[in-house]
Amino acid sequence: MFRRFSVNFALLSIALDAVMVCLALLVATHLRPWLGFLPFAAEYPGLVVTPWPVYLIFALEWPVILLALSVYDGRRNLRQIDEFTNLTLASLLAAVALAGTLYLSYRQVSRLLFIMFGVLAYLGMLSWRRVARLYWRIQRQNATGQRRVLVVGAGPTGQELEEQILSNPFLGLQVVGFLDDHPGPSVPEAKILGPVSAIRAVIQTHKVDDVVIALPQRAYARINQLVSELHWLPVRVWLIPDYFRLALHKAAIEEFAGIPMIDLRAPALSDTQRLFKRAFDLAVTLLLMPFVLPIMGLVALAIYLESGRPVLLRQQRVGENGRLFYMLKFRTMVPEAEALRHMVESEDAQGNRIHKTANDPRVTRLGKLLRHRSLDEYPQFFNVLRGDMSLVGPRPELPELVERYELWQRQRFAVAPGLTGWWQVSGRSDKPMHLNTEDDIYYVQHYSFFLDIYILVKTIGVVLRGQGAY
Repeated sequence: MFRRFSVNFALLSIALDAVMVCLALLVATHLRPWLGFLPFAAEYPGLVVTPWPVYLIFALEWPVILLALSVYDGRRNLRQIDEFTNLTLASLLAAVALAGTLYLSYRQVSRLLFIMFGVLAYLGMLSWRRVARLYWRIQRQNATGQRRVLVVGAGPTGQELEEQILSNPFLGLQVVGFLDDHPGPSVPEAKILGPVSAIRAVIQTHKVDDVVIALPQRAYARINQLVSELHWLPVRVWLIPDYFRLALHKAAIEEFAGIPMIDLRAPALSDTQRLFKRAFDLAVTLLLMPFVLPIMGLVALAIYLESGRPVLLRQQRVGENGRLFYMLKFRTMVPEAEALRHMVESEDAQGNRIHKTANDPRVTRLGKLLRHRSLDEYPQFFNVLRGDMSLVGPRPELPELVERYELWQRQRFAVAPGLTGWWQVSGRSDKPMHLNTEDDIYYVQHYSFFLDIYILVKTIGVVLRGQGAY
């Protein structure tokens, strides 16, 4: 809840800082010949172009040091003073490190030029952050861009939480109200949205993003039932105080205004892992797009010539933390395929639903080829660029299948769904649907950057063989 910006903004921050470093070095290079009048300035023979490798080294080394010192961590820079302090200390260390780099490589760079560069780079980074904070402040004043918080329990703890949120507007949080079966007289009636049993309706009506459970100790018997119900809704769930065993995947402790709180829907990946995973997704996807787009154009034309429109399908799927999104795919079935679903759907002996068969009569001739080579999934690269999906992750599941999940199966939503994943390279459609979740949970529990690389490499072989694709 208490994160000022997203992973995407952290990546943008890194890029902006790199740009500021390069601009500062360019400006300092052109200003240096004009500073010969200073008493401590050495003689300078006019404009001396700074070697291009210096730009590259500076643009890489400075942001890496800021990253290592958590300047891009949204949770550690909530307050402006915290961000200023962290940026200042990290920039000083970066300047020292860059000075050492120059001493060992390009010693001909003017010391005065380097000092100017360091000051300009720091001021540039500080300035754009200030502008960003002003923009967010305007958004919050217009009641946009805020996370909507529902507090379950209107007792002293819940009221104190509301007071702290109101006194810290920079958090971008808004308390929509309280749920309580027996609210005390100290809480205005207008703030009570109903009893605890009305939580589903209240979350949907008020578009709640976060639910904080602040029930008194005598009501703890209801928490198991309440948390189990909330796991089926696309909201973050927080508990005051601790209750580790109710976490869907894992719990993470955060402290706000001296109040210990447990994140029961904590992401499976750390902030650093999420940052690198997102950066990797963007880099690989952008590199592949010049090769993928012509293929997509030919596929779209072939589908249109064979069976007309639509060429693309927008299917609603369940993403990270249970949020719904529309996944793009090339159409591989006849246009009326949805109405013919009963022709292929069945259940096994254990009651597990099977909705795919090797000889689906709804699949077109071209569709069989597209599926065999996974060409129908190429439009999902746009989902990766949007951030709805990752290159590697659990299978993006249909909402109607998720409705039949048991609680343990929902652990697969702790990370973003993937264009490929452990399930796809371990059998794909050859496996029964109810076994897919176990593979996805294995991926969530054993995630690493190298596992992603392994899955991507193995996916190439699986696609070339057409293994389990129908």
